[in-house]
Amino acid sequence: MMKAIAGKVWELLSFWRELVARRLVNKLILLFTGVIVLVVASLNFISYQMLEKESVGNSIDSTTNNLLLVGRNLEDYLKGIEQISLPQIGYDEITYAIMHESEDYSSKMYVENYLRNLFYSRSDLEAIYLYVVEKQKYYAITRENYNITVRTGTNTVIAEQPWYAKAMADPSNQAYQSLSGPGAEADFGYSAEIQQASFMAYHRVMRSIKTRKPQAVLSFYYNASVKDEIVKDIPFSEGQHLLYVSPDNEPFELDDEAFYTELREAGVLQKLDGGAGPFTWLQREQKYLIIYNVAEKSGWKLIKPIPYSQIYEAATKTRNLNYAIGVLFLLLAVVLVSLMSSAITKPLKKLSRQMSRFSAGSFDAEAEVKGRDEIAYLSRHFNLMVRRTNELINERYKMKLAENHAILKALEAEINPHFLYNALQAISTKALKHQTYDVADMIDALALTFRYCISGKDIVFAREELKHIECYMALQTARFGARLQVVYEWEEALMELEIPKLSVQTLVENAIKHGLEKVTSTVTIGIKASIQEDGTALIAVQDDGPGFTQGRLGQVEASLRREWGQRESDNIGLVNLYTRLKLLYGEEAELLIKSDQAGTELAMRLPRRGGNGS
Repeated sequence: MMKAIAGKVWELLSFWRELVARRLVNKLILLFTGVIVLVVASLNFISYQMLEKESVGNSIDSTTNNLLLVGRNLEDYLKGIEQISLPQIGYDEITYAIMHESEDYSSKMYVENYLRNLFYSRSDLEAIYLYVVEKQKYYAITRENYNITVRTGTNTVIAEQPWYAKAMADPSNQAYQSLSGPGAEADFGYSAEIQQASFMAYHRVMRSIKTRKPQAVLSFYYNASVKDEIVKDIPFSEGQHLLYVSPDNEPFELDDEAFYTELREAGVLQKLDGGAGPFTWLQREQKYLIIYNVAEKSGWKLIKPIPYSQIYEAATKTRNLNYAIGVLFLLLAVVLVSLMSSAITKPLKKLSRQMSRFSAGSFDAEAEVKGRDEIAYLSRHFNLMVRRTNELINERYKMKLAENHAILKALEAEINPHFLYNALQAISTKALKHQTYDVADMIDALALTFRYCISGKDIVFAREELKHIECYMALQTARFGARLQVVYEWEEALMELEIPKLSVQTLVENAIKHGLEKVTSTVTIGIKASIQEDGTALIAVQDDGPGFTQGRLGQVEASLRREWGQRESDNIGLVNLYTRLKLLYGEEAELLIKSDQAGTELAMRLPRRGGNGS
């Protein structure tokens, strides 16, 4: 007997040793054992009670995650609504226009254009109303008969509306108004047609920055198109409900008004503020699982009550399905073992085929890598050999040159077009104020500037860049007038120097942005070029503006040396120029920055030859 037991143990040890040594065979054994264990475990441990609990847990987890994602999208949607209501720039201009719209025609046009721009900025707007508080007058922009029109009128009852009082009293000067459900107001002061076509309104009080006195109330009326697009991501079936309510429990999304009324009267909505998680609510004979999400910042609530009957029904169906699946696994186990053999040899055949292609001269042949076994190890190292061979054959330095050229093109395409906007603004202002023909000269200068900017050259002669700078300065002079003084000190020997296109303009732009725009006094910009003792060319742009602080100067210098993907948008022009210089000239080129209270000097030190792109 002992000898028989010892023999059995020895056989088991030998079998296990063979499993460990032969790793491919392990896969067959583990697969077969796993299938059997899965079937046995499924038949013995899956029961109706466990499925019932798992179904509830899965419903809570999936619905909670889904409500969290949709709730975030709805919160972003509300943030977008709030963001559009305040001017990002030009707040003083719009408030001034509102104050003078009745006596100044240009101010009235400004207000109308401002409303049009807001209306065109979103596709879900039904109407925008601008109510001028002191004059009890409103501007309205709506879509009527396929046309966007701006109307004006007077309304003496707006100040009596609840939403008006709510917006005035709110510390954030805003108020949301539901236009659907039992909480909707029958009369909100404007067109009833707009109310029927909208699901909500957002009101924003515009106050004087100086006196904090309310000047106007912007009212946006939204249709449900965007909201419905967001909410449709929530799975919804018959018997379930969906509600979206404000922090004060005003409904903005309802599928059943009577159900919402029962929730509110039962105190369920107030219970959500505690944030205790999903809970059960009994409505007469129907039992609901209340799952909800409360936005962290805004406090809006997204609520989905699910009947327990639906949850248990799914659990029952799942239990029966698992029984059927267990039987199928038993059948599939036999099939999978036989298929595993071919699955193991298939990668070997593919690897052999790729090796044959490689030996025949196809140096792009790479084998597919799956798993972490010996075959995957062999395929991975074969692919590594192919890649290294390709790097030698395809002359990798040519690929580097192409990459540098592509980066150079991307950098040039990012040159800040801010001056074009200012130039056009200057032209428009000069034309409107003076009605003179000297605007033609400015247009010619702008045309030359456009032509130069879109030219396909990477490297230009210094005389071409200077000619472009003269046109650019003509436009800036129209903008700033006598406050801008320009001095040129360019050595004649450097007129034929090859330099990166728009490089000098980048330095001049910096002088205007950080020098001239920061003060109201006259600023002199000096554009200089000289030959240094070591034979290099030094191109410098100086200004007598306020200069950089030491902290800001350190930030700018540090940003020049960051990686390409870590650039700062504030210094994009200088970062681009620095990167272009390094790509074209390597370490032979430098970008130097000096700044103090007397002004700023930006300089390029270049070798007296063309770059890689010349």
